[in-house]
Amino acid sequence: MKVIIIGSVAAGTSVGAKARRNREDIEITVYDRDEHISYSGCGIPYYVGGEVDELDELAPRDPKWFKKRYEMNVQTSCEVIAVDALQKQVTVKDLQNGDEWHDSYDELVLATGAVSTLPPVAGTEKKDVFSVRTIRDADAIRTWADGPAAKSAVIVGGGFIGLEMAEQLTYRGIKVSLVERLPQVMPGLDADMAFRLYKHLQEHGVDVYLGQSVQAVTGEQAADGVTIDTGEKIAGDAVIFASGVKPNTALAEEIGAEIGVTGAIKVNTKMQTTVPHVYAAGDAAESFFQPTGEAMWRPLGSTANKMGRIAGSVITGEEASHRGILGTGIFKMFDLTVAQTGLTEAEAREKGYDPAVLHNLKPDKPPYAGGKELVIKAVANRADGKMLGVQIIGEQGVDKRIDVFATAITFGAKAEDLFHLDLAYAPPYATTKDPVMYTGMALDNDVRGTAKLITPKELDRRKISGEAFQIIDTRSPKQFAESAVDDAVNIPLADLRSRVTLLNPDVPTVTYCNSGTTGNAAQNILRNYGFTEVYNLSGGNKNYQMMKKQTS
Repeated sequence: MKVIIIGSVAAGTSVGAKARRNREDIEITVYDRDEHISYSGCGIPYYVGGEVDELDELAPRDPKWFKKRYEMNVQTSCEVIAVDALQKQVTVKDLQNGDEWHDSYDELVLATGAVSTLPPVAGTEKKDVFSVRTIRDADAIRTWADGPAAKSAVIVGGGFIGLEMAEQLTYRGIKVSLVERLPQVMPGLDADMAFRLYKHLQEHGVDVYLGQSVQAVTGEQAADGVTIDTGEKIAGDAVIFASGVKPNTALAEEIGAEIGVTGAIKVNTKMQTTVPHVYAAGDAAESFFQPTGEAMWRPLGSTANKMGRIAGSVITGEEASHRGILGTGIFKMFDLTVAQTGLTEAEAREKGYDPAVLHNLKPDKPPYAGGKELVIKAVANRADGKMLGVQIIGEQGVDKRIDVFATAITFGAKAEDLFHLDLAYAPPYATTKDPVMYTGMALDNDVRGTAKLITPKELDRRKISGEAFQIIDTRSPKQFAESAVDDAVNIPLADLRSRVTLLNPDVPTVTYCNSGTTGNAAQNILRNYGFTEVYNLSGGNKNYQMMKKQTS
């Protein structure tokens, strides 16, 4: 059997490696139009910033290594320019000398990846205009950044790579301006969580322009900035487009393979396309959201490796199936780690769920052990309590918690199940009631209706619509004087029982403290005194004040 793989980054090499582990009697040929293979695209910002010293560290394996280790024939600078699915052959062009030839296959794998998308603006051909996708891109940006003229840069795009590039260039002393056409950075987060990142960027000296598109790259021969929708010019010695990627589906379309609703190549759980003997894996292929089965496309190296392994297994006769993804992602931005898995609140509502929403502000470990606050936004389905998604922002301990949440959602956990997890505890690592456990407990209380939550956004919406609330600030008078929820009255928790007769038990009531715990205690007291509708403000006053900044 002869297997041809088109593409040699995460998915392509994983296909070949798994196929070889299973069988020695197959011929494996890999073609790639690039000169670099099996490289870490996610590491590019860190090479640009100098945290990775040598470019070779991003691409430690070359064709000789794969030949020796897996008896794979990897041919670089060789582009597959055509596929004949009926004759089961490909046409290959050597990009160095122009030679062309045909090669036959029994099974073909399209691991063609994704390509950077440049907006249709004038001036992108100018010197010092870069994309962020390949090893060549990394080398070009680093060469520019190492030069004496690198004083400022405009980054176009506020996703993972754009924010990582903003961080790394800032660390190098380069003034960064970031332009994002959407009204928030990180479109994969809810707006209230993304706003925290926006503020953090500003605190580190990054100028952020939201809801603005680049109209043109300015400058004569070389870029000297961009103009945006408002007509304003933003100066920059370089312009770096990190505005997204799209699946590379050209060959798939040429042979009539079906393209999915996401724009990526449609595959089944065996990674098979709709064309016989043709598979697709990695950033070119469509995945699906594990809890619902809906089509999903998330171009991540971790997913590409998984898909490639499954394709290699199936091709060699091993039983394997792709089980879907949650869109789990994580990245670092200055002092913060940001992570997300599953559905956001906005996505859950769009899909017809009635979501229970919690903002849980808790330290990752006891403050006396150096704990730092985590902001956890968790979403569960009110109908059955099943966890739908989680977003976390914090200085430490984020990676541990997001992986627990992702595992729980994968196996269909309900909010109540999180509290019963037997998680590791010792003061250097966690609190006795881990933030994951507390999240489950508070969400479950809301789902059951025993201790209801209300988000600052929902409270504001209902007040604007004319609903009347009693809002009780349970903190000290000093804290209340410093900042408080609009229209709140200050009744410290210790005084609540003695002053409860001053309140109307039939009026909807909201209790709050700084972050939620004391507010919940007050909520329980009022419930026990017969108050019929009592909410604890999700995330407390801290979360409310952040919302006010966002909407001001």
